[in-house]
Amino acid sequence: MTAPLLPLDLLPRLERLSLHSSRRVRGTAQGKRRSGQFGASLEFADYREYSPGDDIRRFDWGVYRRTGRPFIRQYWDEQEMNVYLYLDISASMDFGGEASPGAGEERPAENKLQYAKKLAAAVGYTALASEDRVQASLFAAEVGRKLPPVRGKASASKLFSFLQEASASGPGNLSAALRSYPALPVKPGMTWIFSDLWLEGGAAALGEALSYFLAAGQEIVLVHVVSEDELHPGLSGDLRLVDSELGTGKEVAVTGKVLEAYRNELSRYTGEISGYCSERGIRFVQMPTNLPLEQGVFTLLRGAGASAY
Repeated sequence: MTAPLLPLDLLPRLERLSLHSSRRVRGTAQGKRRSGQFGASLEFADYREYSPGDDIRRFDWGVYRRTGRPFIRQYWDEQEMNVYLYLDISASMDFGGEASPGAGEERPAENKLQYAKKLAAAVGYTALASEDRVQASLFAAEVGRKLPPVRGKASASKLFSFLQEASASGPGNLSAALRSYPALPVKPGMTWIFSDLWLEGGAAALGEALSYFLAAGQEIVLVHVVSEDELHPGLSGDLRLVDSELGTGKEVAVTGKVLEAYRNELSRYTGEISGYCSERGIRFVQMPTNLPLEQGVFTLLRGAGASAY
């Protein structure tokens, strides 16, 4: 039997959180999130002068007695938010997690794809528990399978099954996949992208793809899923390094100088991505896969601005 993506005791804690949106939200159904429209929630917004046809139940008799003028109370409308999850299933994501810890050993880094699935499941469940609408998509060279929009905690099993069944699928092209018209969200909302961000064209190509989502009215959370071996490789000697997606190889003499150059280039690359995101209001969160799941989930949600009810 396949292990569940999230432990059951984690779900009640996620239900007490809400994904933070910096914008007022206009949705199509009643939810728990305040929109920019006046409506029928219990949170007072303002007064306006009474007009024939207004709901008499909102008439404020206290104000009328004090001023002699008829006013009604207005309340913030509570609406759903559209949350879009994009999961990178390119071959480079299928890395790590082969070993099991022995007695007294540290927990090994988890497979990147499996870890990303769990993070996406946690974000999706948090949104569903807030009555937000969630849609999930898988991408490699292009956006492939999609889970149609779901809403409510009862739909969590559909989301979990969809993510659980995802498997690595050949070479990826994050930039081309996310720039394509079918990939873009139909309605404004919040987009979460889970990827190791290994892509041809580097940060410039990624920035171009993200600009399409910004133009589509999305608040973006970019989740960089990275293994400990990628952050701090422990390689040495004469090795043949093989591209996991293209299958091509290269003979390399791995020395301390080579590893230092790699770390410097990785720092420059992630710094360039982080800087691009910071300038455009995109939340960038790096998630090492050796973080225990619960710690990783709440690190991610805090980094993306989730708040408790």
